[in-house]
Amino acid sequence: SMEPPIPEPIAVKKKIKKTRDASLPAQERENPFQALQFEPVDIKSFTLQKTFKGHLMSVSNLAMHPKKPMVATASDDCTWKLWSLPEGEIVMSGDGHKDWVAGVNFHPSGTSLVSASGDCTVKLWSFAQQKCTATFSDHTQAVWDAAFHDTGDFVASCSLDHSARLWDVHSQRCRQTFRGHVDSVNAVVWQPFTNNICTGSSDKTLSIWDARSGLCVQTFYGHFNSCNHVNFNLRGDTIASTDSDGLAKLWDVRMVAELMTINVGPHPANKSQFDRSGEVLAIACDDGLVKCWNLLDGEEICQLKGHDDSVHAVVFDPFGKFVISAGSDNTFRLFGVPM
Repeated sequence: SMEPPIPEPIAVKKKIKKTRDASLPAQERENPFQALQFEPVDIKSFTLQKTFKGHLMSVSNLAMHPKKPMVATASDDCTWKLWSLPEGEIVMSGDGHKDWVAGVNFHPSGTSLVSASGDCTVKLWSFAQQKCTATFSDHTQAVWDAAFHDTGDFVASCSLDHSARLWDVHSQRCRQTFRGHVDSVNAVVWQPFTNNICTGSSDKTLSIWDARSGLCVQTFYGHFNSCNHVNFNLRGDTIASTDSDGLAKLWDVRMVAELMTINVGPHPANKSQFDRSGEVLAIACDDGLVKCWNLLDGEEICQLKGHDDSVHAVVFDPFGKFVISAGSDNTFRLFGVPM
């Protein structure tokens, strides 16, 4: 009698097998920036150097490549794009989302990118493979933002569904859901070199969560309108948040205290970023300006003019040589010292 043929499905099974769960670092780690001093960026010498018509619709977000002079842009035209600087030549276009893209962030090695979209998904993209390598679809409503942990093993995301989530890049599954906000969670960022994420919500609060336990460890009260964005200085001891009344607030993480309020209203303050010294804050404003403030004396340094409509995002390059902003006029713009 003939041997029955060996069944085929073994190969199929192998293909869908995911790797094991990654783990967050167990020990407290040193933040290398804690001991470093940087000169504040000389932002008052910056002027508009270049304008790039990057997208067919509003450019909602930006991320600087961690190692190379490149920037990623996210747009309402359902794409994200990767550009070389300062030429502004396109390196890659990420097509695959079915609705606007609002969040982009690089893997710390610079080899891949995460995007967050109105189609309720978070996608991972490989630059080597030039394609989407994973789609996370557990959020039930639009996803505003996503950020890689400094190990590169995890991504945090936040959504209109009132939650933030922790995604395991290796096993490609949701490992944690952070629940507690009572309105849209608009921004998510990792506290540098820790296992903590910070979220900003339309419920007017900021919260810090322990990604290992999934628990909220700190909440900051003080905004009187929707919190649009949160970010840390490099040392990780100060948070800047922006709101729809046009206020930016600085918070002391350890003391859980409000340090300063900056009023750039009445138009909404959309996003902000610290320079590497932690002494300068650039704020992307709805009135078309990037407003730059000295955080030591609480005075405005200057305004970067160039956009024809709302400015949605602003980033410093890692070396403090220029600033890039993005806005509703479908452009991203480079401000710096004339070459």
